[in-house]
Amino acid sequence: MIRIGIICPSEIALRRFMPALKKNSDFNFTGVAVATADEFILHNESDATQTKNILEQEVEKAKVFTDTYGGVLFNGYETIIKSADIDAVYIPLPPALHFNWAKAALETGKHILLEKPATLELTETEELVKSASDRALALHENYMFVFHCQIEQIESLIKKGVIGDVRLYRITFGFPKRGDNDFRYNKELGGGALYDAGGYTIKYASMLLGETAKIVCSNMNHVDDLSVDIYGSATLVNNNGVTAQIAYGMDNSYRCDLEVWGSTGTLTTGRVLTAPDNFTPEVMIKNKNGTEQILLQPDDTFEKSIKWFKKCIDDKKARIETYGEIVRQASFIDDFIKKSAG
Repeated sequence: MIRIGIICPSEIALRRFMPALKKNSDFNFTGVAVATADEFILHNESDATQTKNILEQEVEKAKVFTDTYGGVLFNGYETIIKSADIDAVYIPLPPALHFNWAKAALETGKHILLEKPATLELTETEELVKSASDRALALHENYMFVFHCQIEQIESLIKKGVIGDVRLYRITFGFPKRGDNDFRYNKELGGGALYDAGGYTIKYASMLLGETAKIVCSNMNHVDDLSVDIYGSATLVNNNGVTAQIAYGMDNSYRCDLEVWGSTGTLTTGRVLTAPDNFTPEVMIKNKNGTEQILLQPDDTFEKSIKWFKKCIDDKKARIETYGEIVRQASFIDDFIKKSAG
């Protein structure tokens, strides 16, 4: 059994990770770590009083984990990654903190389940992958949507020719502005729409277009009162000339849609990137035969992502495959930024 701990009692860890973990008998929840004052101040410019208040709140959040699911509270991220009682760690920290703590955890022999994006720099991602590979450790970037059965079901419908030959994919993902204290709007913590919503659209577009997918143009947009990008778009193509247009944002009306325009029809669906547990996705097919609504199967993407993490721990082939996927995603984001700047 894999003994797993969590670095930071985040909302997603409590709301999504823990219920999914509870379903998996291959893992045992060992505990959750809160930052020490030194670890917290290292990445923030808060004054001492504010830091103390925030850390006290983090302890209270962590107690909800241990009261509900058992395990212990670790005082310090360094404490949990060095613990002999831990085999693996889940890291749902803000993106700017991923690299240092994932690197440190790998160096102590821990398998890593890491929230997306893996890091903010391609070179950092490559360094993490090398560190994991050198130690035969699992490193899994948690883009959960790829495990939803609707992805295969949509692909199957397209291959059956219900809309003819694909001419264009269009993927959009955006949501209304969150609170000002959300890390997504903090550049120092790795905020920005590209690293958040944009990463999903790039990931899915690259999957749809296959191994020869490449970004041909991209755009990142800012607003005056924030230091991070707020929305953006890009065009990707493959060697067959099939195109994917993506658009994303985190100060937008909500959208999470896929449209596939074919030679004889169109396929559309919503919640393709964020379908919650027990949600039944719907696909709409419009072609010469009229309009058809198809109900797809619900799924638990976090549970399946954790299962894949376990497979990466046990299976060298799965580990190597996942290393490649992580670097590929980081390469796309790196290219997106460069083409947007150019």
